[in-house]
Amino acid sequence: MNELSSLGALGLELPSPAYLMGSILFGIIGYVAFRRGRKAERPELTWAGVALMAYPYAISQTWLLWVVGAVLCCWLYSKWN
Repeated sequence: MNELSSLGALGLELPSPAYLMGSILFGIIGYVAFRRGRKAERPELTWAGVALMAYPYAISQTWLLWVVGAVLCCWLYSKWN
C-alpha cells in the first residue's frame, strides 16, 4: 500500500478496470483485423487493425478510449466484406 501512495505522490495512477478491458478488447479486434487485412491484401483492414492496436497508448481517458474504439470498430465493420 505504501508503494501505491508513493506512486500517487509522483502523479502516477493505475488505469481503471474498464480501461484495461477496453484496451484488451480493442487490441484483440485490431489483431484480427490486421491478420485478415494482410491475408486478403486489403490495406484498409490492415491499417484499421494497426490503429485499433496502437491508439490505447495515446489515450488516457476511459470514456474516450471506448468512444474512439467503437467508432473504429464501426468503420471496420463497414469495410469488412
